[in-house]
Amino acid sequence: MDHADPHVAVIGSGISGLTVGKMLKDYGVRYTTFEMSDRIGGNWAFGNPNGHSSAYRSLHIDTSKHRLSFKDFPMPEHFPSFPHHSQVKAYLDDYASAFGLLGQIEFGNGVVHAARQPQGGWQIRDQAGAERSFDMLVVANGHHWDPRMPEFPGVFTGETMHSHHYIDPTTPLELSGRRILVVGIGNSAADITVELSSKALRNEVTLSTRSSAWIVPKYIAGRPGDMFWRTSPHLPLRWQRKAVQLVAPMLGTDPTMYGLPPANHKLFEAHPTQSVELPLRLGSGDVTPKPNVSRLDGRTVHFEDGTSDDFDVILYATGYNITFPFFDPDFIDAPDNHIRLYKRMFKPGIDGLAFIGFAQSVPTLFPFVECQSRLLAAYAVGRYALPTVDEMERTIDADQQLHAGHCTDRPRHTQQVDYFVYEHDLRKRELPAGINRARLARQLVR
Repeated sequence: MDHADPHVAVIGSGISGLTVGKMLKDYGVRYTTFEMSDRIGGNWAFGNPNGHSSAYRSLHIDTSKHRLSFKDFPMPEHFPSFPHHSQVKAYLDDYASAFGLLGQIEFGNGVVHAARQPQGGWQIRDQAGAERSFDMLVVANGHHWDPRMPEFPGVFTGETMHSHHYIDPTTPLELSGRRILVVGIGNSAADITVELSSKALRNEVTLSTRSSAWIVPKYIAGRPGDMFWRTSPHLPLRWQRKAVQLVAPMLGTDPTMYGLPPANHKLFEAHPTQSVELPLRLGSGDVTPKPNVSRLDGRTVHFEDGTSDDFDVILYATGYNITFPFFDPDFIDAPDNHIRLYKRMFKPGIDGLAFIGFAQSVPTLFPFVECQSRLLAAYAVGRYALPTVDEMERTIDADQQLHAGHCTDRPRHTQQVDYFVYEHDLRKRELPAGINRARLARQLVR
C-alpha cells in the first residue's frame, strides 16, 4: 500500500463510514465513500431507500446520549436522555456538515464487487459499472440489515415478518385485532411487543424466547442506567461482572419476576434487554410469556413447555447476519457471524483492508467506532503498523476470550466487545505499539 499518498475506498456512509471519513480527512488522506442510498445515516436513516434501515417509527435509542456521543462532537444538550431515531439522524447530519464530509460521498453508487489486486491494492466495481483502483479498502457497510431467521420444524400458514421490516402497527402489515407471536427478547423485540400489546390495538400478543433475558431498567435513581456502568481495564472483567450480578436482583432484572422463563445464562453472559415497559405489560397480563417454539403446524404454534396456541402473525425479532455481498464468498465471509479480525478491524494476511464497526460494543457504539477510525487513519498514512500474522492470530484468540469468552454461544455474541477495555487497549497499548513497529520498519528500510 502506498503510504505516501494513499487513496482509500470506504463502503457505506452510516455511523462507521462517516467516522472513518472524518478521521481520514483529519490525517489528510484522499478517500471516496461509496453509498448505495441517496442519504447518509445507514441504519439511522428511517425509511432508507436502500432497505438497510431497521428503524421503526417509534424507535428510541437504548444507549443514553451521555454514552452515545462522539468524543469530538457531543450530542446537543437539549436532546432527551434517550433520543428518537430522527434526532440521531439529525445528529449525524450535523456531524457530516460540521466536518465537511458530504463532498467525498458518491450517493446512489455502492460497491458491487471488490477484489484484491495481485500487485496490491483493490479493484472496485461500482453500481455505475466503472472499474476503479484504490490503495486501501475500508468495509463499513453495517451488520444490522440482513435479517436472520430461525429454522423451526413444520410450516406456519399465517403471515410472517422479521422485525427489520416492521415500521408501525399498520405497516407493512395491519396489526390490530390480531393474534400475534413475537419471537425473540432483544431490545427490538421488547419495543415492538410493548407497542403491539397496547389495548387500543385489541391484539393478543405472546412473547416467545429461547434463552430468556435479564431485563435491565433504563433509569436507576432517576438517571440513565448506563451512566452507572463503567468497567475498569485494571481489574479482571469477571470480578466486575460478578459484582454487578450480586446487586442485580435489587434492580428487578430477573425475568421470572414477570412470568418469563428463567435465563439460561448469568447476567452479562448475553446481552440484557433494556425496557421499562415490558415488565409492566407482562405484569398487567397484556403480554403472554412463552418458552421457545418447538414446532409449527398451520396456524398452530407448539412451545417447548408442551402448550400450543393459534396465531395470525409471527414476528421474528431474531437478529442479523454479518454479510459482505461485494466479496467473493471464498475470499471473505462470516459464517454464523464468525470472522477473525485483529482488534476487530484487520484480517490477518490481507494488507490494505480494514473493517469498521463490526462488533457488539457494550455499552456504546459511536465512541467505539471513533477509536477504531483513529487507529485506521494512522494505519493509512503509515504511522501505525500491524504485527506479524502469527501474533495477530494469537491476539485474536486472547481478545476473543477476554471480551466474549463468557458469552453464550450464539451468533449475536461472536463480536462482543467491552468498549471501555477495548478503547483503553487501543489508546494505551495498541496504537503506541503500532507506532513503534512502523518506526522500526522505516529504520530497517534505510
